[in-house]
Amino acid sequence: MRPRFWNISIGKCSRIGYPGYMSKQFRTCSLDQPLLLPPSLQDWLPEKHLARFIADVTEQLDLSKILVDYTRRDGRGMAAYHPVMMVRVLLYGYCVGVVSSRKLEKATYEDVAFRYLAADQHPDHDSIASFRQTHLQALGGLFMQALQLCEKAGLVKLGHVAIDGTKLKANASKHKAMSYDRMQEKEKQLREEVEKLLAQAAQVDAEEDTQYGKGKQGDELPLELARRESRLKKIAEAKAALEQEARERAKLEKAAAEAKLAERQRQEQERGKKFGGRPPQVPDPEQVQVEPKAQRNFTDPDSRIMMDGATKSFTQAYNVQAAVDSHEQIIVAAALTQEANDKKQLVPMLEQVAQNLGRKPEQASADAGYFSEAAVTNEKVAGIELLVPPDRQKHSAGIENKQVTADMDASAATAAKSPSVGESTPPAAKSAAETMRQKLRTDAGKAIYKMRKAVVEPVFGQIKAVRGLRGFSMRGREKVSAEWQIICLTHNLLKLFRAGLRPQTAQMA
Repeated sequence: MRPRFWNISIGKCSRIGYPGYMSKQFRTCSLDQPLLLPPSLQDWLPEKHLARFIADVTEQLDLSKILVDYTRRDGRGMAAYHPVMMVRVLLYGYCVGVVSSRKLEKATYEDVAFRYLAADQHPDHDSIASFRQTHLQALGGLFMQALQLCEKAGLVKLGHVAIDGTKLKANASKHKAMSYDRMQEKEKQLREEVEKLLAQAAQVDAEEDTQYGKGKQGDELPLELARRESRLKKIAEAKAALEQEARERAKLEKAAAEAKLAERQRQEQERGKKFGGRPPQVPDPEQVQVEPKAQRNFTDPDSRIMMDGATKSFTQAYNVQAAVDSHEQIIVAAALTQEANDKKQLVPMLEQVAQNLGRKPEQASADAGYFSEAAVTNEKVAGIELLVPPDRQKHSAGIENKQVTADMDASAATAAKSPSVGESTPPAAKSAAETMRQKLRTDAGKAIYKMRKAVVEPVFGQIKAVRGLRGFSMRGREKVSAEWQIICLTHNLLKLFRAGLRPQTAQMA
């Protein structure tokens, strides 16, 4: 006897199975079954789903800076998609690592959570991209509102704040960058090619005028000429931008050198004699030369070639900064810089923490890349217990003992140069670096600094590895800065969600 099988066809689930299963009852699964009652969006997702949380949070946010743009329109044309719906879709997209406008459009059809947040509407990718571009700064400004929600929910304590940076890829290829000396070579080559093509074009024009009469010319040479002239124009613009950057940098160096020179002269007048050595040299911004290896990217000129600390490879990127509160890993300050190193970022990041939350953290830690005498002694960080090592921290005890020995040798050398017994002179004050090393050798200092990696580095792992946000979709420093704010605010929203707190219990004052 031929076996009998379950026949599950498109649109039908027919029960024609084995005889022993004839009495089994199954639910209807016909795809053609009409809905007898109007569907409810609230039935689509579990009660504790992230999409529901994002929908609730969006209701708590002040979107007036976005809504005000719609009051200026004359009301003609099709009705716009509601900004609240668009914000919901974008915030959820950044939470789950879907940022492409085309992928977001597709998700409103295929993903139940996106379809729920879009209220079963399907904005096309052009509308999504246009909305994000138009309101990017306002969307980035929501970072502060999300931070306030976290603070009201008790997720921010400001006992210990850890600061670190990471490289996020720019929306540009490093192969689209060119150094200044290469630009000069290429510019010369292109000018020669343009002159050659112009001569060829003139020759062709003369021949065609002779053969066909006036007004006749070929198409290939003008197109080739236009392509080279376009490249020549881009290179000239890039060169001019590098030269302007060099002048601006020289102006800052000139101001710093003049300040040092004035201070030197003041001290010389007080002591009544001149210092030895060469006085600070004041550069002339108009005579400054661009470094031959200085590069500029043609796709995103604001991005820079940087080394990725994880892969040890060079990439076109931005250096993003985050200050993270140790209590629940909430990002309390976020910034972006074109500098490849972090040396100048300590004070601005701690300043931003104080501005965002109205008070300074009790303790702050950062790795050796942030240390400078000027930074750790800056009056703006007064009152904060800083743990920023002057030297790269090694896990080997031998290396640590070597550093201690070096410090002892330095102290002995200083003592050897000190006046003999009978001469009274105050002991030399410890430098900021020596004071910091001494603090980090104590048990308390070691314990606090050891927390740094466990506080800030997992945050970058969650953003880059878990959510897949390893690069930017925007171009240009201003836009990329706003996008980094969006990435950080959605990190904080995820922390708020995972803490099990509903927006109603964490409303802003």
